[in-house]
Amino acid sequence: MSYRSFRKKSKLLIAAVIMFLLAASIAFADETAAIGTLTVGLDTVWVLVAAFLVFFMQAGFGMVEAGFIRAKNTCNILTKNFLDYCMASIGFFIFGYAIMFGSGNAFMGLKGWFLAGAESAADVPLFAFWLFQAAFCGAAATIVAGGMAGRMKFQAYLIYSFLISALIYPIVGHWVWGGGWLASLNFADFAGSTVVHSVGGFAALIGTIFLKPRIGKYNPDGSPNAIPGHSIPLASLGVFILWFGWFGFNPGSTLGVGDGNLIGRVAINTNLAAAAGAITAMIAIWIVSGKPDLSMIMNGALAGLVAVTAPCAFVDPWAAIVIGAVGGVIVVFGVIMLDKFRIDDPVGAVPVHGLNGIWGTISIGLFGRKNLALANDGLFYGGGFKQLGVQFLGVISVVAFVLVTMGIIFKIIDVTVGLRVTPQEEMEGLDTGEHGLQAYSGFQIQE
Repeated sequence: MSYRSFRKKSKLLIAAVIMFLLAASIAFADETAAIGTLTVGLDTVWVLVAAFLVFFMQAGFGMVEAGFIRAKNTCNILTKNFLDYCMASIGFFIFGYAIMFGSGNAFMGLKGWFLAGAESAADVPLFAFWLFQAAFCGAAATIVAGGMAGRMKFQAYLIYSFLISALIYPIVGHWVWGGGWLASLNFADFAGSTVVHSVGGFAALIGTIFLKPRIGKYNPDGSPNAIPGHSIPLASLGVFILWFGWFGFNPGSTLGVGDGNLIGRVAINTNLAAAAGAITAMIAIWIVSGKPDLSMIMNGALAGLVAVTAPCAFVDPWAAIVIGAVGGVIVVFGVIMLDKFRIDDPVGAVPVHGLNGIWGTISIGLFGRKNLALANDGLFYGGGFKQLGVQFLGVISVVAFVLVTMGIIFKIIDVTVGLRVTPQEEMEGLDTGEHGLQAYSGFQIQE
C-alpha cells in the first residue's frame, strides 16, 4: 500500500470515528434529556397523587368533626368543611401562593398574584406544586371548624376561612418554606407541624375563647359536663381516612421520588408515630378515667400524626415512636387542661393540632440528625441547643403571630357581622337555623 493511499484511508477512518462519536454523543444527549423529562414526569405524578390524598383528608376532617358533635349540628360542620376547601382554593390562588412563595422580603412574598408570573418552588410544574400546597392550605383552615363547632355563625366562618387561607397561613408558610426569616435560620418543619397544624390549632384556640363555651358545657362551679358526639363510628371512619391521607401529607412533602429512601423513611415514621400515639393515649385515659375511651384513642392517633409531621424526614423510626407516644399523652392532658380553663373545644382541635404541633416541631431539636439533611444534630445526638433553640424561636413566633392576627380578625368579625348564633338557634341546632336542613331527616334523635 502506498503512503498516499494509507493517508487517504486513515483520514476516512478518522472521519468515520468522529461521525460515530458525534452520533453517539447526540444519542446520549437525547437519552439524558428523555430521562430528565421522565424524572420530572414521575415526580409530578407523585406530587399530584399526594395532593389528591391530602384533598381526601377534608373528608376525614369532616367525618371526625361530625361524629364528635351533636346530630343537630352535623350539616353545619360538614358545610363548613366543604366550604373551607373552596375558600382556600380561591384565596390561595388569588393571594396565598404569591405571599407564600413569591419573591419579596423576609416577611412575605409580593409577586405572583393570580399565579401571574409565578414560578414553582419545586422541581415539578407550577400547577402541580400549587395544587399540593393548596390542599395543605385547606387542611390548615378546616382544623378550626371543629374547635368552634356548635355555636359559630356561618357567614362569620366564611370570612375567617378566606382570610386565614389568603393571608395568615401563607405568611407563616413564607417564613418557613418560602425563603423567609425562619428559613434563613435553618428552622426545620418538613411537612407542617407548625406551618399547618399549629396555625390551625391556635386559630381554633383564639376562636373558641372569643366564642365562649357551648350552652351547658360548664357548671357554675367550673366543672365540665360531657356533651358526647352523636356518632363514634362516623368519627372512627374519619380518623382512618385522615391516617390514610397522611401518607400523602408527609411522604408527599418530599416533592419527588428520588431513589425512594426518603419516601420510605417518612412513611414508616408517620405510621409508627400514629400507632404509638393511639396506644399511649389509651393508657393515659384508662389511668385517668378508668376506661379506654375510644374517642381519646382516636385523638391519640391524630396527635401522633401531627407530632411526627415536622420531624418525619429527620429522625429514625425509634424516635418517631417516642415522638408519637409523647403526643398521645399530651392530647389527653391537653383536653383536661382546656376544661380547667373553661375553653370548650368539642373535637380536641387545640390539643391535637396546636399543642402537638409545638411538640413535634421542638422534637426536631432533640431527635433530629444532621446526616438526614438537617442543618444541625439534635440535642440527643450531640448537637447541643443550637437546633433546639431555633425550633423554640420558630414555634413561639408562629404561635404569637397567629394568636394576635386571628384575634384581631375574630374581633372585627364579632363587632360587624357577629361571631355567635343566638341561644335559641344554638339550642335548636345550627342545621335548622343556619341551613334549613337536617342531617338525619325523618329520625328523631335524642340529644
